[in-house]
Amino acid sequence: MTALFALATSLLWGLADFGGGLLTRRTPALTVVVVSQAIAAVVLGVIVVFTGAWSEAGDQLWFAAAAGVVGPIALICFYKALALGPMGVVSPLGTVGVAVPVGVGLFLGERPGLMQVAGIAVAVLGVVLAGGPQLRGAPVQRQAILLTLIAAFGFGTVFALIAEASTTTTGLFLALFVQRVVNVGAGGLALYASSRRSVATLPEGGFPWRSLPALGFVGLADVAANGTYVVAAHHGPVTVAAVLASLYPVVTALAARGILRERLRAVQAAGAGLALVGTLLLATG
Repeated sequence: MTALFALATSLLWGLADFGGGLLTRRTPALTVVVVSQAIAAVVLGVIVVFTGAWSEAGDQLWFAAAAGVVGPIALICFYKALALGPMGVVSPLGTVGVAVPVGVGLFLGERPGLMQVAGIAVAVLGVVLAGGPQLRGAPVQRQAILLTLIAAFGFGTVFALIAEASTTTTGLFLALFVQRVVNVGAGGLALYASSRRSVATLPEGGFPWRSLPALGFVGLADVAANGTYVVAAHHGPVTVAAVLASLYPVVTALAARGILRERLRAVQAAGAGLALVGTLLLATG
């Protein structure tokens, strides 16, 4: 059961990343984040009401609120990076954010094993190689790499904060709900500020109503992935669940290869693969 739900997590996260990156090619990233997260917040709100999760409220929810501030920044950077592409490079690089929870553990007195040290080294090498020769001649690719690394750090920070925000399944739903409410609030303020500066917040044709189902899927897939990961972690070793759940970039890369026909240079593919291997080593360490 652990393997089943963890692999479901990879599938859901991978498809959500692919959908978010694809939508950002037509709609500003901030709008994609706000709308998709608003839909997720509504669904989570219903779950919180019906599960009685409000009884889990406490000071720990400040961690969820902090995650809600960091989350939109990470998502916007990640979706922009996915839109710049190639997704097959960007998505695996996003997984190096797992180094943040490892760093928190070090600060709290934990010491990494040999496997974790190897994972950090392999992931850093992957980041360097994933830029490939394009780092010297294509500003867009430099921007994509930078945005991805910012997003990875943000995701890792969110994971660390959410881990402190709940200890039970119902508490996790409440923490995720609070996080997404703050996501939408912060994103909404950013949208308002952007419109005041005459920055485009919608495509030329107006709000993309035809994309609403896809936006809903992105937000709900992210929520469902969190739920399946919790189930996986509760039914077996967390290390097994984490390793299998961290395979989601493979789903994004395969979707980009199959649907968008993306082709990677050999050095980029090698770098992306090393970043993913480094992440797996960190998780198993």
